[in-house]
Amino acid sequence: MRRSMLLAAALTALLLFPTTATAKGPSAATISGPGLSHALTIEGFGEGDSTSPLGILVTETGFFPQAFEQTPSSTTRSRPADRLGPRYDVKYTVPGGSNGDSTLRQVLYPYAVNGPASYMAPGQKLWGTQSVPGGWYRGTATLKGMLVKEGLPAKAPAPTKRTASGRVVAVAAGAGVAFAAAALGLLYRRRRSTRR
Repeated sequence: MRRSMLLAAALTALLLFPTTATAKGPSAATISGPGLSHALTIEGFGEGDSTSPLGILVTETGFFPQAFEQTPSSTTRSRPADRLGPRYDVKYTVPGGSNGDSTLRQVLYPYAVNGPASYMAPGQKLWGTQSVPGGWYRGTATLKGMLVKEGLPAKAPAPTKRTASGRVVAVAAGAGVAFAAAALGLLYRRRRSTRR
C-alpha cells in the first residue's frame, strides 16, 4: 500500500510540474524574401508537432539542433557547395525566460539544388543568457511543399537585376573628376610650353 502511494505521488508530481530542462519551441515565425509581397506568418505548434506548418518549419529547418547544443550534432559549420538559390529570412519568436520572449533569425534556401538548406548564425542570444550553436542544416521536400502551400512561389523567383549602388556611382564620379582634372592639367601645361 505504501509503495503504491509513493508511486502515485511521484506520477502526480511529474504530471503537475513539467521539467524545465526541455527545449522550448517557437510560438511563431515569419518569412520574408523574393517573390513575396509581404512576410508570411507561419502558425501552428513549434514543438513536438510535425503536422502543423510551424512544426514542419521547425523540424525541417533544423531549428532545435541550431538553437540548442545536441550530441551528435546534425548541423555542419560549412556552407553547402551546391547552388542555394534565393535567400529567405526567417524570424522565430521563442517564448519564455525571465527576460521575456526571444527572437532568433535563420536564413533559408528552399530552392537549393540538393534540397532546402538553412543557416542560423552562432552566438545569437536566447532568453538573454544562452548562446545558440547555429550552423547549416539540410531539410527535405516536405519543407518546400509546406512553404509553397503557405505562399512561397512554386519555382524559385528569377533574380532581380541589380542597379548601381550609391557607392559605385560615387567612385565612378570621383574617377571621372580625377580624369578630367588630369586632362586639364596636361592641356594647361602644353599651352604654357608652346607660349615660351
